Amino acid sequence: MRIERHPIIEFVNGPMVKFHFEGRELEGFQGEPIAAALHAAGVKVLSHSPHLGRPRGFFCAIGNCSSCLMVVDGRPNVRVCVERLAAGMTVERQRGRGRLAPAAPAAGGEARCG
Repeated sequence: MRIERHPIIEFVNGPMVKFHFEGRELEGFQGEPIAAALHAAGVKVLSHSPHLGRPRGFFCAIGNCSSCLMVVDGRPNVRVCVERLAAGMTVERQRGRGRLAPAAPAAGGEARCG
């Protein structure tokens, strides 16, 4: 489901692109929030609460909460309500806290403080 007409807001959509969600190929408008593309494709549960496992959906839509944290192209903890869709992306629900890859060393040697 998508809002296609609105009395105040004019929607300008990019081209339709394909992306992958947990093994399924879906479509959305390039540049729209990933969460909007998922919602339009019928995906309502974006994550589960860490303690009780309750489903979480599209909530704040401005990047302030953690209800939409997902793994995008292997990057954990991406807020898909504000991350823009691009062709070929791979999106997965995140289970638990995302694990970050080790940071790359700073150019020119070790990072220093002070």
